[in-house]
This record gives sequence, structure tokens and C-alpha cells, in this order.
Amino acid sequence: MNRIWNSIVGKLWATILLLVSFVLFIVTVLLLEFLDNFHTKQAEDTLRREATTIGKIIIDHEDANAMRLIIRDILDNETNALLVDSNGQILDSFHKGLNEDKIERKIMSEEKFFSSVTLNEKSVKEMVLPSINDEHVMEQYLVLSYPFLEEDGVYHSIIMYQSLDAVHRTTKRTTHIVFLSAFIAFVLTTFFAFFLSTKITSPLRGMKQAAFELSKGNFDTRLRANQNDEIGQLATAFNQMGRQLKYQMELIKQEKEQLSSILTSMTDSVITFNRDYTILLSNPQADRLLQNWQNGGEQDKPLPPEVFHMLEHVISFAEEVEDELELGGQFYAISISPLYSENSIRGAVAVLRDMTDQHKLDKLRSDFIANVSHELRTPISMLQGYSEAIIDDVMASDEERNEMVQIIHDESKRMGRLVTDLLDLARMESGHMRLYKNSFEMIPFMNKVITKFMQISRDANVKLSLQYDENNKHLIINADADRLEQVFTNLIDNAIRHTPDGGKVTVYVEKRMDNIEILVADTGTGIPEADLPYIFERFYKADKARTRGKGGTGLGLAIAKKIIDSHGGQISAELGEKVGTVFRCVLPVDHPSEQLQEEQ
Repeated sequence: MNRIWNSIVGKLWATILLLVSFVLFIVTVLLLEFLDNFHTKQAEDTLRREATTIGKIIIDHEDANAMRLIIRDILDNETNALLVDSNGQILDSFHKGLNEDKIERKIMSEEKFFSSVTLNEKSVKEMVLPSINDEHVMEQYLVLSYPFLEEDGVYHSIIMYQSLDAVHRTTKRTTHIVFLSAFIAFVLTTFFAFFLSTKITSPLRGMKQAAFELSKGNFDTRLRANQNDEIGQLATAFNQMGRQLKYQMELIKQEKEQLSSILTSMTDSVITFNRDYTILLSNPQADRLLQNWQNGGEQDKPLPPEVFHMLEHVISFAEEVEDELELGGQFYAISISPLYSENSIRGAVAVLRDMTDQHKLDKLRSDFIANVSHELRTPISMLQGYSEAIIDDVMASDEERNEMVQIIHDESKRMGRLVTDLLDLARMESGHMRLYKNSFEMIPFMNKVITKFMQISRDANVKLSLQYDENNKHLIINADADRLEQVFTNLIDNAIRHTPDGGKVTVYVEKRMDNIEILVADTGTGIPEADLPYIFERFYKADKARTRGKGGTGLGLAIAKKIIDSHGGQISAELGEKVGTVFRCVLPVDHPSEQLQEEQ
């Protein structure tokens, strides 16, 4: 504490604070006195205006009931009034609250209001009267008497009285605001006093601190030389002393940070080697790549032999080398360049770019073109062949002609289905598919889908049925019914087409926790176990011969998976217990849908 008072900061702060505190005290006292008188005067003016208004209402209204209603609307909760005739008798009272009789007797006993009556002259007096809110409490009131002349020439008086408690409350609130403002001013004064004193003494304290920092080896310290006196000149000399050292340190630091930022932000792996093939620097991507190589190869050799041979060539012959290699099932584009120190080689830098995804995309693109070409080649050939036959008029009869036209029609429809499926799949993969969800019962929905295939299953001599637990008969799901119908239409159609005569296709609907599980099981030829992980890929067919009799476009299951995924569900395929294939669809049940079911 003594240290503060003995400093320039403490002395200057105390002086400013005492001066401002004295001024705030004087201003606060005068302001409180002014506000108290102002609120009282305002209350008197309000009573005068209301008394004049009530006098006019009494003169202008002949209907006493209407007059009373209007006067009561004018008076607020804390303002009351008496209507007194020239003999001092109360004609009407507009009182709200307790102690009505006591207040009226006290007011009527005041001679000032009745001894000398002057027309339209308002008399105001402060009186102590019983409270209108408490039975045994006395309060200070402001009482006003306003005599006026009725049309019949008789003098009447309006006596209005209002508790000064409302004025005192307003004054009290104002007092709180004034004291709060004074406190805030005191705090701000303290802050600015310290700020001002700090600005004055900061050059001296800054110079002392800078000397300590310099003694610790921190040559980054700088002083502000804003003054033209001896202190400013000393600060300038101090800054010049450390400027050159700081400049050199900043250059080294900037180069290091720039190199680190570039290497860290690069998606490619960057490795810097010394002349003895040791690693000097690597970015995080390169660290992960080196770790993978060490885990898959020899621990004492961080680089694969192919990369090491390229590095050896660059350092030995000072030539840049670029190549694309397959390492551990991954494809990398590798570029290694020599690093020079004046005229000699001091190492090399290698940039490795992972091209695996690019290779996968290229393969996917070529496979897609091959599959589409394969799917379109046969129908186009048939359309061309049969159309040429029709043009050349080689048919022996109208029956053969109609048969050719039917084949052309069927193959054109097949091409249309293929194009439609491709467009649907493209929209789904680009995220442009919109789901129109609504709540519906699952069992009637599945019955409707199965009903569409009843005639097809009878023609194929395949038994088609739906099985479910009676307790789950009213399962409700919130989903896009049209999209789900597209999924199960595809699954049931595939099951019937790949089930031989006398076989069965069964659809099971079960409730699993917060999910609905739908199984489509058949007793057909089944899908080879090796093909199960790939059946949801585009154009993949377990039938390697790609027969036209049973094969579709190869896009149905891919579309089905996209639709189920967009609903937050899962779809999978597995072998049956003995024969056939089982497709399993798991769809979530939204909680709002369950609440809807309970309400229904």
C-alpha cells in the first residue's frame, strides 16, 4: 500500500478522485432537492387539471350516473375526490380504498377550504390523513379545493386528495438512479484516473521493464519514442540497439513459419532428405504415409525399395525423376528433385501424390461405359435387325410382322427403362432426390405391393405370401410410400423371376426395437456367396451369362439401396437357410409416427 501512495500514479489518482467525489456530492444533493420539488409540483399541476375537467363535466352533464362514471374513469387509483355544496355538505364521494369516513371528516374540518371561497381559485394544502391502503397508518396527502359556479348560480366545490406516497416512490426511484449514476461516475473516474496517471508514468516504467527484458536476452523489446525530451532520445537509442538483431531473427522465423504452413496445408506428402538419405523434414501427410510403409515392410528401412532407388538416382546424378508406382495396393505419382547448397547437392525433396482414388474413378468410368454399351448393344442390334427386316418386307405373314414389331416395342421399352434407371440413380447420387414422407400403416402397404404380383406369381407357378405378427398389424412408419413401393417391387420381382416352378416367395414384416424389418425370402437358385458383397453395385449381375430371359438392367438393386439409405435404413442380402436368397431391409420408425398411432 505504501508503494502505491509513494508513486506518482497513486498521488495523481488520489487527487483526481477527491476532486471528482466532492463535485459529485454537491451535484447529487442539489439534484435530489430539485427532483423532489419537481415531482411535488407536477402532482399539484395534475390535480389542478383534473379538478378543472371534473368541474366542467359536472356542469355539462345532467345525468348523474353518467357523470359519476366519467369522473371515476378520470381518477386514477391513488386520486380521490369529493363534491361539496356551499353549505359544506358532501354531495358525492369518489373514494377508493379504506378510511373513507375518517378522511372526509378530516378534510371537511379544514377551514381553509370553506372560510373564504373565491370562484375558480384553487387552494392546495399538504395534510396528514389516514391511509387508503392500511387501516392504522397515517400518510401525507396533497389536497386541492376548486370552487365553481353551477348553472343555477349555486357554488359547489371539488375537493381532490392524492397520497404523496406515489410522489415519494417516484422520488425514491429517482434517488436510486442518481446514486447509481454517481457510483458509475465514481468507478469511471477511478478507471480514467489510473489510465491518465499510467499514460504519464508509462515511459519510465516501460523503460525499466525493457531494461529487465534486455538483461534476460529478449532483444524483441521496443520502446515508444513519442517524446522529444531526454527520455525520448534514450528510448530511440535503446530501439536502435536491438533493431538489427530483431530483423535477422524475424527473417529466420518468417521463413520457418512459411515453410511449415505450406507443408502442413498441402494434401500431397512432402519429404526432405539429406545427402546421406536420412529424412530431414516431412509434413503430417508424409508422416502417415511413412508409418504405413514401416508397418507393412521392414522396420529399419523407412522407404520402399522403388522409392529409395529413385532417391539414390537423384542425389547421385543431380537429375529430377518423376514416375507413377503401385505400392501396397495404392498408386502414387512421385516426383523427386535435388536440393542445392551453392554448387553442391545437399539433399533432395520428394513429393508423393496419392492417385488411388483417381485410378478408381478411371476404372469406374470405363466399367460404366462398358456396361452401358453392353446393355444397349443387344437391344439396338435387335431394333436395327428387325426394322431392316420390316423395311425389306421379308415377312411371310402378318403374324411374323406383328411379332417383329412386338420385339422392337419390347426392346425400346427396355432401353427406356435403362435410361430412366440411370437418370434416377444419377439424381440420387447427386443428392437431388426429394422424399415426400407421410405416416402410413406398413401391413396394408405391403399387401398392396404383393397384390400387384399375385397374377405374375400364379403364371410363374410361384407361391407368394406375406407373414407378420398380429400384434404388429397396425405398425406405422413415416416414409415416402412411392419410393418404398419401388424398392419392394424390385425385390419381389427379382425373387419371382429367379424362383423355379413350385417355389415360394415369402415377405416377412417384423418390429425390432425402434425399427421395422422387412425380409423378402425366396427358394430360387440363390446368389453365389462370393457375389453377395457386390450385388448392390451398378450393372452387377450374379448371372454371369447375362441372359435376357431373367436379367434386368442391373440398376434395380443399386437404386433400392440408395432409397433405403436416404430413409436412414439399411439393406443387405444373405443366403437362405437351405436354398434361395434373403433380402433384409431395416427402416427406422420415427417417434412422431408412434404418437400418431397411439392417438388413432
